[in-house]
Amino acid sequence: MKLIKKLILFVIFLGVLALVIFYGRGYRLDFEKKSFVSTGIISINSFPKTAKVYINDEFKGVSDINLTLKPGKYKIEVKKDGFTSWNKEVILKGELVVSIDATLFPINPSLSPLTNLGIIRAIPLDDNNKILVFSKTGVFLFEASKNVLTFFTPLKTIAKIELFPENIDWKNISVYISPDLKQAIIGDYLVSLEEENKSLLNVSLEASKENLITAWEEKKQANIKKILETYPKEFVKIASDSFKIISFSPNETKVLYQSLININLPLMINPPLIGTNQTQETRNLKKNNFYIYDKKEDKNYLINTSSPETIKWYFDSKHLVFQEEKKISIADYDNENKQTVYSGPFERGFFIPTNDGKIIILANLNPEANELPDLYLVGVR
Repeated sequence: MKLIKKLILFVIFLGVLALVIFYGRGYRLDFEKKSFVSTGIISINSFPKTAKVYINDEFKGVSDINLTLKPGKYKIEVKKDGFTSWNKEVILKGELVVSIDATLFPINPSLSPLTNLGIIRAIPLDDNNKILVFSKTGVFLFEASKNVLTFFTPLKTIAKIELFPENIDWKNISVYISPDLKQAIIGDYLVSLEEENKSLLNVSLEASKENLITAWEEKKQANIKKILETYPKEFVKIASDSFKIISFSPNETKVLYQSLININLPLMINPPLIGTNQTQETRNLKKNNFYIYDKKEDKNYLINTSSPETIKWYFDSKHLVFQEEKKISIADYDNENKQTVYSGPFERGFFIPTNDGKIIILANLNPEANELPDLYLVGVR
């Protein structure tokens, strides 16, 4: 009798254990079919939080939220009053989790002045929030990462106008920046970017300027090669022969590049990973087109642009910032969900995303009174 009770308890235990395992793997009891059916989970997070989540136009709650659903195609929309909306179609499979990270941007961004000296030209120094500024009084360095809560952020003086030849053309003068961002060649003069220059060194004599520029370019290419070595070997081989590297994402897991020939990009991870980005990728590369490759997921996406100078990485490595004809937009790195974040006045040819998710532009908000623009901070986050 005791043995039978033990057997019954053991059978019950196995049954409960099986139910727990089935439930943990996403199986649910379908009362209509009178059987267990597999389900998946859509995990939806957003910035900012508490955004409304809609699945197939039906309100499901607010982010962050995990939804257990049957396999199938779902239209996801994330909304919040005062912000742009985000949407995507995903295919959910049984026993899998689809993770969604939706970033929304304010419909009415703030605009704050950063300088008031009148800027003839501004040059971003890579992606580290430093900006080389040229004005009628000289050359200055603006460092956005050190922005303090003052009305106008002080600029670091690099060289006063008196050190340069008269009638210098700041708009068209050649500027080369060293890979370590410690020096620059402005016209024919070598300038330190770490302190105020009391005198300038003319490097145009005896071909020293050309030699220095060549050495800097070789160092930049060496830095690119070093980062590329962290990518799959097959990708590195193809990139070395067939790609022009434009820029890496801040976390260096993605790369924006131009294909120099027609070529097929093979799978680097085979079989492909499951639960990755479902946006349609492009591996049949066309000459002169621009693409982004994600080494973590082995995904490759076509970027619709003819000018890489109008594209920069957003600080989170998940988005791209586009400067278009009359607006600035931000899109997911797979070129989807492009959202206009600023459509006010700005000078084309200059913009820089900051390390805290904002954007610096050049703008002249009062051209009748001001001859030149200044730096402004667009608060999109």
